Amino acid sequence: MPSIAPATASVSLGIDRLLGSHRALLAGRRVGLVCNPASVNAGLRHGADLLFEDPEIELAAIFGPQHGFRADLQDNMIETPHGRDSRRSVPVFSLYSDVREPTADMLSGLDALVVDLQDVGTRVYTYIYTMANCMRAAARHGVEVIVCDRPNPVNGVDVEGHLLDESFTSFVGQFPIPLRHGLTIGELARLFNTTFGINADLEVVPMQGWRRAMFFDETALPWIMPSPNIPTLDSAIVYPGAVLFEGTQLSEGRGTTRPFELIGAPWIDADRFSQALNGRGLPGVYFRPVFFEPTFQKHAKQTCGGCQVHVLDRQAFEPVRTAVEMLHEFRLQDPSRFAWREPPYEYEHEKMPIDILYGSPQLRKAVDAGDITPLRESMKRDEERFGEMRKPFLLY
Repeated sequence: MPSIAPATASVSLGIDRLLGSHRALLAGRRVGLVCNPASVNAGLRHGADLLFEDPEIELAAIFGPQHGFRADLQDNMIETPHGRDSRRSVPVFSLYSDVREPTADMLSGLDALVVDLQDVGTRVYTYIYTMANCMRAAARHGVEVIVCDRPNPVNGVDVEGHLLDESFTSFVGQFPIPLRHGLTIGELARLFNTTFGINADLEVVPMQGWRRAMFFDETALPWIMPSPNIPTLDSAIVYPGAVLFEGTQLSEGRGTTRPFELIGAPWIDADRFSQALNGRGLPGVYFRPVFFEPTFQKHAKQTCGGCQVHVLDRQAFEPVRTAVEMLHEFRLQDPSRFAWREPPYEYEHEKMPIDILYGSPQLRKAVDAGDITPLRESMKRDEERFGEMRKPFLLY
């Protein structure tokens, strides 16, 4: 299949550089690939095809994260079975099933494990923990890990949110980083490996041409859905805050064509709610009153009132602060009907879902108390602290 890479592409991805200037890392080796449908190069060729067709490389196994290697499972928290890729005649191991870390048998005979996953710049997005789990397993079994770097789609400058309290670690938060971390997946691999003591034999293949201030549409690379409910860059821009609505009984827009942009519930007066939010003067955003009907998940087949989050200035927009203010307003609209989601959630059966999403009980307690003011200053302190922590691991 010929390459269809756009001539104007300004960024060279890690996977393209791995098979170009860094190909000595893989030549003559048996390789496993951690990937999903977004693991394509600038010409829309999938990494599994590129490795399989290379005569100097033996693709021996494929590993899939949450939603599966083919990302055919729409909803979250649905496990993916193991399988076999008939075209390439290799096993496909699910790392979101009975195991979330490769076993010794899965890694047997591999010389290297290549990770090529598109992150969305948010602490709770599970692909980065699938990567961390692969690094741990590879370290134990003497397998090198090669991470192909990809852009942080919502830029690599802005950091927002509290650091995770380590007593609230889970599969949606293994390490004390903020909700919006401002790192690429390769930079995260370096941070995890050194600061948090994974100590894998790690090689990160950096991009060329990527700049920290870039949003994904400034790279001229093709946008492929990283997961079924991040269909567009607009979804990714709101996601670092809007993901918190998974920890409530409000619909976060799953089951609509605008997940994480449409937020609401059957009991919300859309006009009154949106007017109240717009009155808060939050930067870079407008809340348009809407009614929507999710086709599945929370409030399926019910008409929900709420808002669509329209980001008017993505440089000024603060997704985490915006979501906190929205939660506060949702509760004020009707405290008797506002409710937090109960466990289980993402393999956690005791702690409240909102607490493992936020990384501590701070948000839940502040919203329940009706005063979110104390969150703002403590959030700023954590952001500054993480800004210093991440400096040694920046590649760009």
